[in-house]
Amino acid sequence: MKRNILLVAVITLSSLTIAAGPAPMMWNVDVAHTGVGFSVKHFFTPVEGKFDDYEIELTYDRENPENSSVRVSIAVASVNTGNDRRDNHLMSEDFFEAETYPFITFVSTSVREVAKGQLIVTGPLMIKGEVRDIELPITILGVKDIPAEMREMLGGVTEIASFEAGLDLIRRDYGVGTGNWAANAVVGDEVGISIAVEANRK
Repeated sequence: MKRNILLVAVITLSSLTIAAGPAPMMWNVDVAHTGVGFSVKHFFTPVEGKFDDYEIELTYDRENPENSSVRVSIAVASVNTGNDRRDNHLMSEDFFEAETYPFITFVSTSVREVAKGQLIVTGPLMIKGEVRDIELPITILGVKDIPAEMREMLGGVTEIASFEAGLDLIRRDYGVGTGNWAANAVVGDEVGISIAVEANRK
């Protein structure tokens, strides 16, 4: 009986110790100063596009970056290349098949600091139902404490951080642009992804 009571006490104490630790630092992504873009060649010409609808959940620990995490969900139907006909084609079965696969998602499983201001975020990227682990390089552009006299003007924000990420993907790895679009050189295989994030906390 005493042994059981001791075990319960240890478990309870451990729980209290964990609970008393510092909570993850959640940051609010400022969508007005954030963008998710891409670039792919049409024959030889780079064509740029973006996604207008997305959610980014960001936890960032500036003292211990390995405690950070990110979760991204992008609405495929929000693709925007500045051309309605092309956008509708991108949402079709030839490319993203948006009705069946409405979201592109990424969830980090680890974060490591490789140099000052440089992080590598690892995790599964899912596009069109295909899942592949990727390493996403991130540059910390800056972190700024907001002076007390400016906080009210910024809605109570105490810190602002900016990040930039980019990588190249092979679209056919995810089944995007198969059939004739994979057999010819009209649309390039390699797609450059660029992400710029501004986030704040109060």
